Amino acid sequence: MTSQKRVDLVVNGRTHALDLDPQTPLLYALRDELGLKAAKYGCGAEQCGACKVLVDGVDLPSCQLPVSHLAGKRVSTLEGLGNMGNMGNMSNNVRLHALQAAFLAEGAAQCGFCSAGMIVAAQGLLNRAPCPSDEEIRAALTKNLCRCGVYDRVRRAIKRCTGRAEPKPIYEIVAAPALDAPANATELSPSLLAQPNLDDWLRINADETVSVFSGKVELGQGIKTALAQIAAEELDLALAQVRVRTADTARSPDEGGTTGSRSLETSGLAIRQAAAQARAHMLSLAYEELDSLTPAADLQARAGIISDPASGRQTSYWRLMAGKRFAQPIRLRAGKDHRQYQLVGAAAPRLDLLAKVTGGAAYVHDMDLPGMAHARVIRPPSYHARLLSLDSARIQNMPGVLALVRDGSFLAVIAEREWQAARTQERAREIAVWRAAKPLPPAEQIYEDLLAGPAQSAEVLDGVALDRDIANNASAQSAPAHQASYFRPFQMHASLGPSAACALWRADGLTVWSHSQAPFVLRDALAQALGIDRASIRVIHVEGAGCYGHNGADDAALDAALAARTLPGRPVLLKWTRADEQAWEPYGSAMVMQLGADLSPAGDIAQWRQEIWSYAHSTRPSIGLPTSGLLAAWHLAQPFAPQQPKPMDGYHAGAHRNADPIYNLPDKVILRHAVANSPLRVSALRSLGAYANVFAIESFMDELAVAAGRDPLDFRLRHLRDVRARAVLLAAAEKARWNVRNQTRGEAQGWGMALAQYKNLQAYCAVIVNLQVERATGEIRFRRVIIACDAGQVVNPDGLSNQLEGGFAQAASWTLYEAVQFDETGIASLDWESYPIMRFDRAPVIETLILDRPDRPILGAGEAAQNPTPAAIANAIYEAVGIRLREIPFSPDKLRSRISRVSL
Repeated sequence: MTSQKRVDLVVNGRTHALDLDPQTPLLYALRDELGLKAAKYGCGAEQCGACKVLVDGVDLPSCQLPVSHLAGKRVSTLEGLGNMGNMGNMSNNVRLHALQAAFLAEGAAQCGFCSAGMIVAAQGLLNRAPCPSDEEIRAALTKNLCRCGVYDRVRRAIKRCTGRAEPKPIYEIVAAPALDAPANATELSPSLLAQPNLDDWLRINADETVSVFSGKVELGQGIKTALAQIAAEELDLALAQVRVRTADTARSPDEGGTTGSRSLETSGLAIRQAAAQARAHMLSLAYEELDSLTPAADLQARAGIISDPASGRQTSYWRLMAGKRFAQPIRLRAGKDHRQYQLVGAAAPRLDLLAKVTGGAAYVHDMDLPGMAHARVIRPPSYHARLLSLDSARIQNMPGVLALVRDGSFLAVIAEREWQAARTQERAREIAVWRAAKPLPPAEQIYEDLLAGPAQSAEVLDGVALDRDIANNASAQSAPAHQASYFRPFQMHASLGPSAACALWRADGLTVWSHSQAPFVLRDALAQALGIDRASIRVIHVEGAGCYGHNGADDAALDAALAARTLPGRPVLLKWTRADEQAWEPYGSAMVMQLGADLSPAGDIAQWRQEIWSYAHSTRPSIGLPTSGLLAAWHLAQPFAPQQPKPMDGYHAGAHRNADPIYNLPDKVILRHAVANSPLRVSALRSLGAYANVFAIESFMDELAVAAGRDPLDFRLRHLRDVRARAVLLAAAEKARWNVRNQTRGEAQGWGMALAQYKNLQAYCAVIVNLQVERATGEIRFRRVIIACDAGQVVNPDGLSNQLEGGFAQAASWTLYEAVQFDETGIASLDWESYPIMRFDRAPVIETLILDRPDRPILGAGEAAQNPTPAAIANAIYEAVGIRLREIPFSPDKLRSRISRVSL
């Protein structure tokens, strides 16, 4: 093993003399030795660009670049970008480089884990080509991945930096047709019914700020900014005066998980009502203090100063309430009239992005607590393998190793430095001996197995799966004249940053810092797995890379706790590798949808039959069972049995989410078959079953339109009564000039549309795609993408548009590229080459239309664009080349093969 040597590194204009192994990758030298956290570990294989730095002005990945190769070279990281000239503006006392300022101005991030690498790659491009074209930008950044799908905003930011900002905004707010029905009266938020105490939600601080507490977490959806806007609006504060504190089991209200696109619907409403009550209370106190002749409700508040317009006397929130408790329940259901709003409904820059574009510590991966050690877990080679033996001495004698953690088949190493932990993990993998596991079934028979497996069947009525005898519905009807089957494979969350957690085990309890979607649920699951009182555990949310559902975050938290238990009193930061993430995360379930319909003589749908086969869509930890949903708990010497997935029967839950078409269809039967015993680990992936169900429904609607000889838009409108659904569909069609689309259509070009309302309850979204099929390669090139959305009242239109854009890009990636590959020995999709996702050069320009309805409740929109996307793409491909694709992904090889067969 190579011994440590002195290495001189010139980083951001300063020379650093370091004693370390010359083969240490630059990434770890930057993070471990110099505390420069901007460059991120994403893959460790130079495939994602998250770790990029500039070496003599050239952007290079740093995850495999040995420090010994850098003698005499100049390294620049995101933290030092401002020292390179081309300075931009000042923001919160941080001097921004023009690229950083442009990324902020364009909101060119969601979770932001890719941002440092994107900005560095952009600077590398500008060093070569100061005024690059769009195609040069796409080509130069094609090795930089963004799992959130904000590629087009990054392109816009780079152009803005060169003085060529796009003349049109990425979204438009358009007038929504008036609704006849009055808006429903506002009820108390469900979150307040469980926790009505005002002090749980809001605190007035002596430093002239207000702290707002939410049980939700920031996952890259901009929730902290939107919640701050809501609170500032109701309290008549500036946005900068509000501090949003997200989920912390010791301080915040328990609002369950941040799931289902309901954060603004529930937590947003709760904070609006809490802030309105706090304001009313403080106006009442001011009325007494000022001895006012003006009614309390008519006193004026601005930036925390309360004024009596009659006398001119003033007081403030801080004088009245700083450090004090309100000691009252929240009863006020409504605050300001929407016509008074100044902040809500206006674009606001994301409050969390500054650190992400300047290299500040923004993620759990970047934590650096005093005395912190680093850990890695060594997973079995496949699902059911068990550890037989390990030559511990060969591990414990490696440089920097502090402890070897072994509990049954759970194996982890703890070291002083992250690179030491990573090297030791690699060595442990080489020498650990495992008992062979039972093989996985062949991947090519996943749909066969799904259709043949034991299932719990139910009829879906009004969005609810009912346990009843469905034999008559399944067999008594004659076979419809038009039938089609659609297929969705197992697919990954595949977060750009692998899961991580930090844990500190002390005599008085356990503290865990995690990017979990559900810290309160995680706390209880940890207590069960560790056999300790949940009151002794505190879980604090710290951001991670975008998760898009139930990924490995909770599992990493237990890994970290088990490691920290071995090293009490010392914080331990544990990170998964890329292979860990992709082999062990729970995947989105494979699904099969079979649809059938009859048409009337007039060409309308006369009968609709729909059946769904799916494995489970959520295995989040459930408490009170003798099983555990946490991965490491299955591998302990006294293991827990894996939590058995159960079908979700509630309203638009799990496999039958969005299985009930939004259209008015006569003689409709929908059956759901919840299949047990998935061969792969599964749980909630963004939108759950809605993505596959809407793919099937909206593809089939196009097929029926063709059979009826009708235009797809006209055919949908004939079956659509919901006025808000009609409005988004027509808005998208007008933007696309749908009725004259054929006048400009070229060879192998096609248009496709699709429509859905998420859960038939939340945001309405229509997607129209114009694409070109490259016949020789099977590649898809997007020419235009139009998204129209009605999400009710809009809090931050830029944030809403960002979510819609990213939803389309991610779903397009699922649709065109993604399927988990596996064989009998285990998972084969272990990196970004074996599990490809959409890259920069394939990302479309997106046009978003927002139909704002400020007098209506907020409708969750975080998953709205995901679901119409695959059908819009499939329908456009059909119009382009006459091929109907029903099995996801529409890979280039698959499409090229179909084109070849048609051409013969």
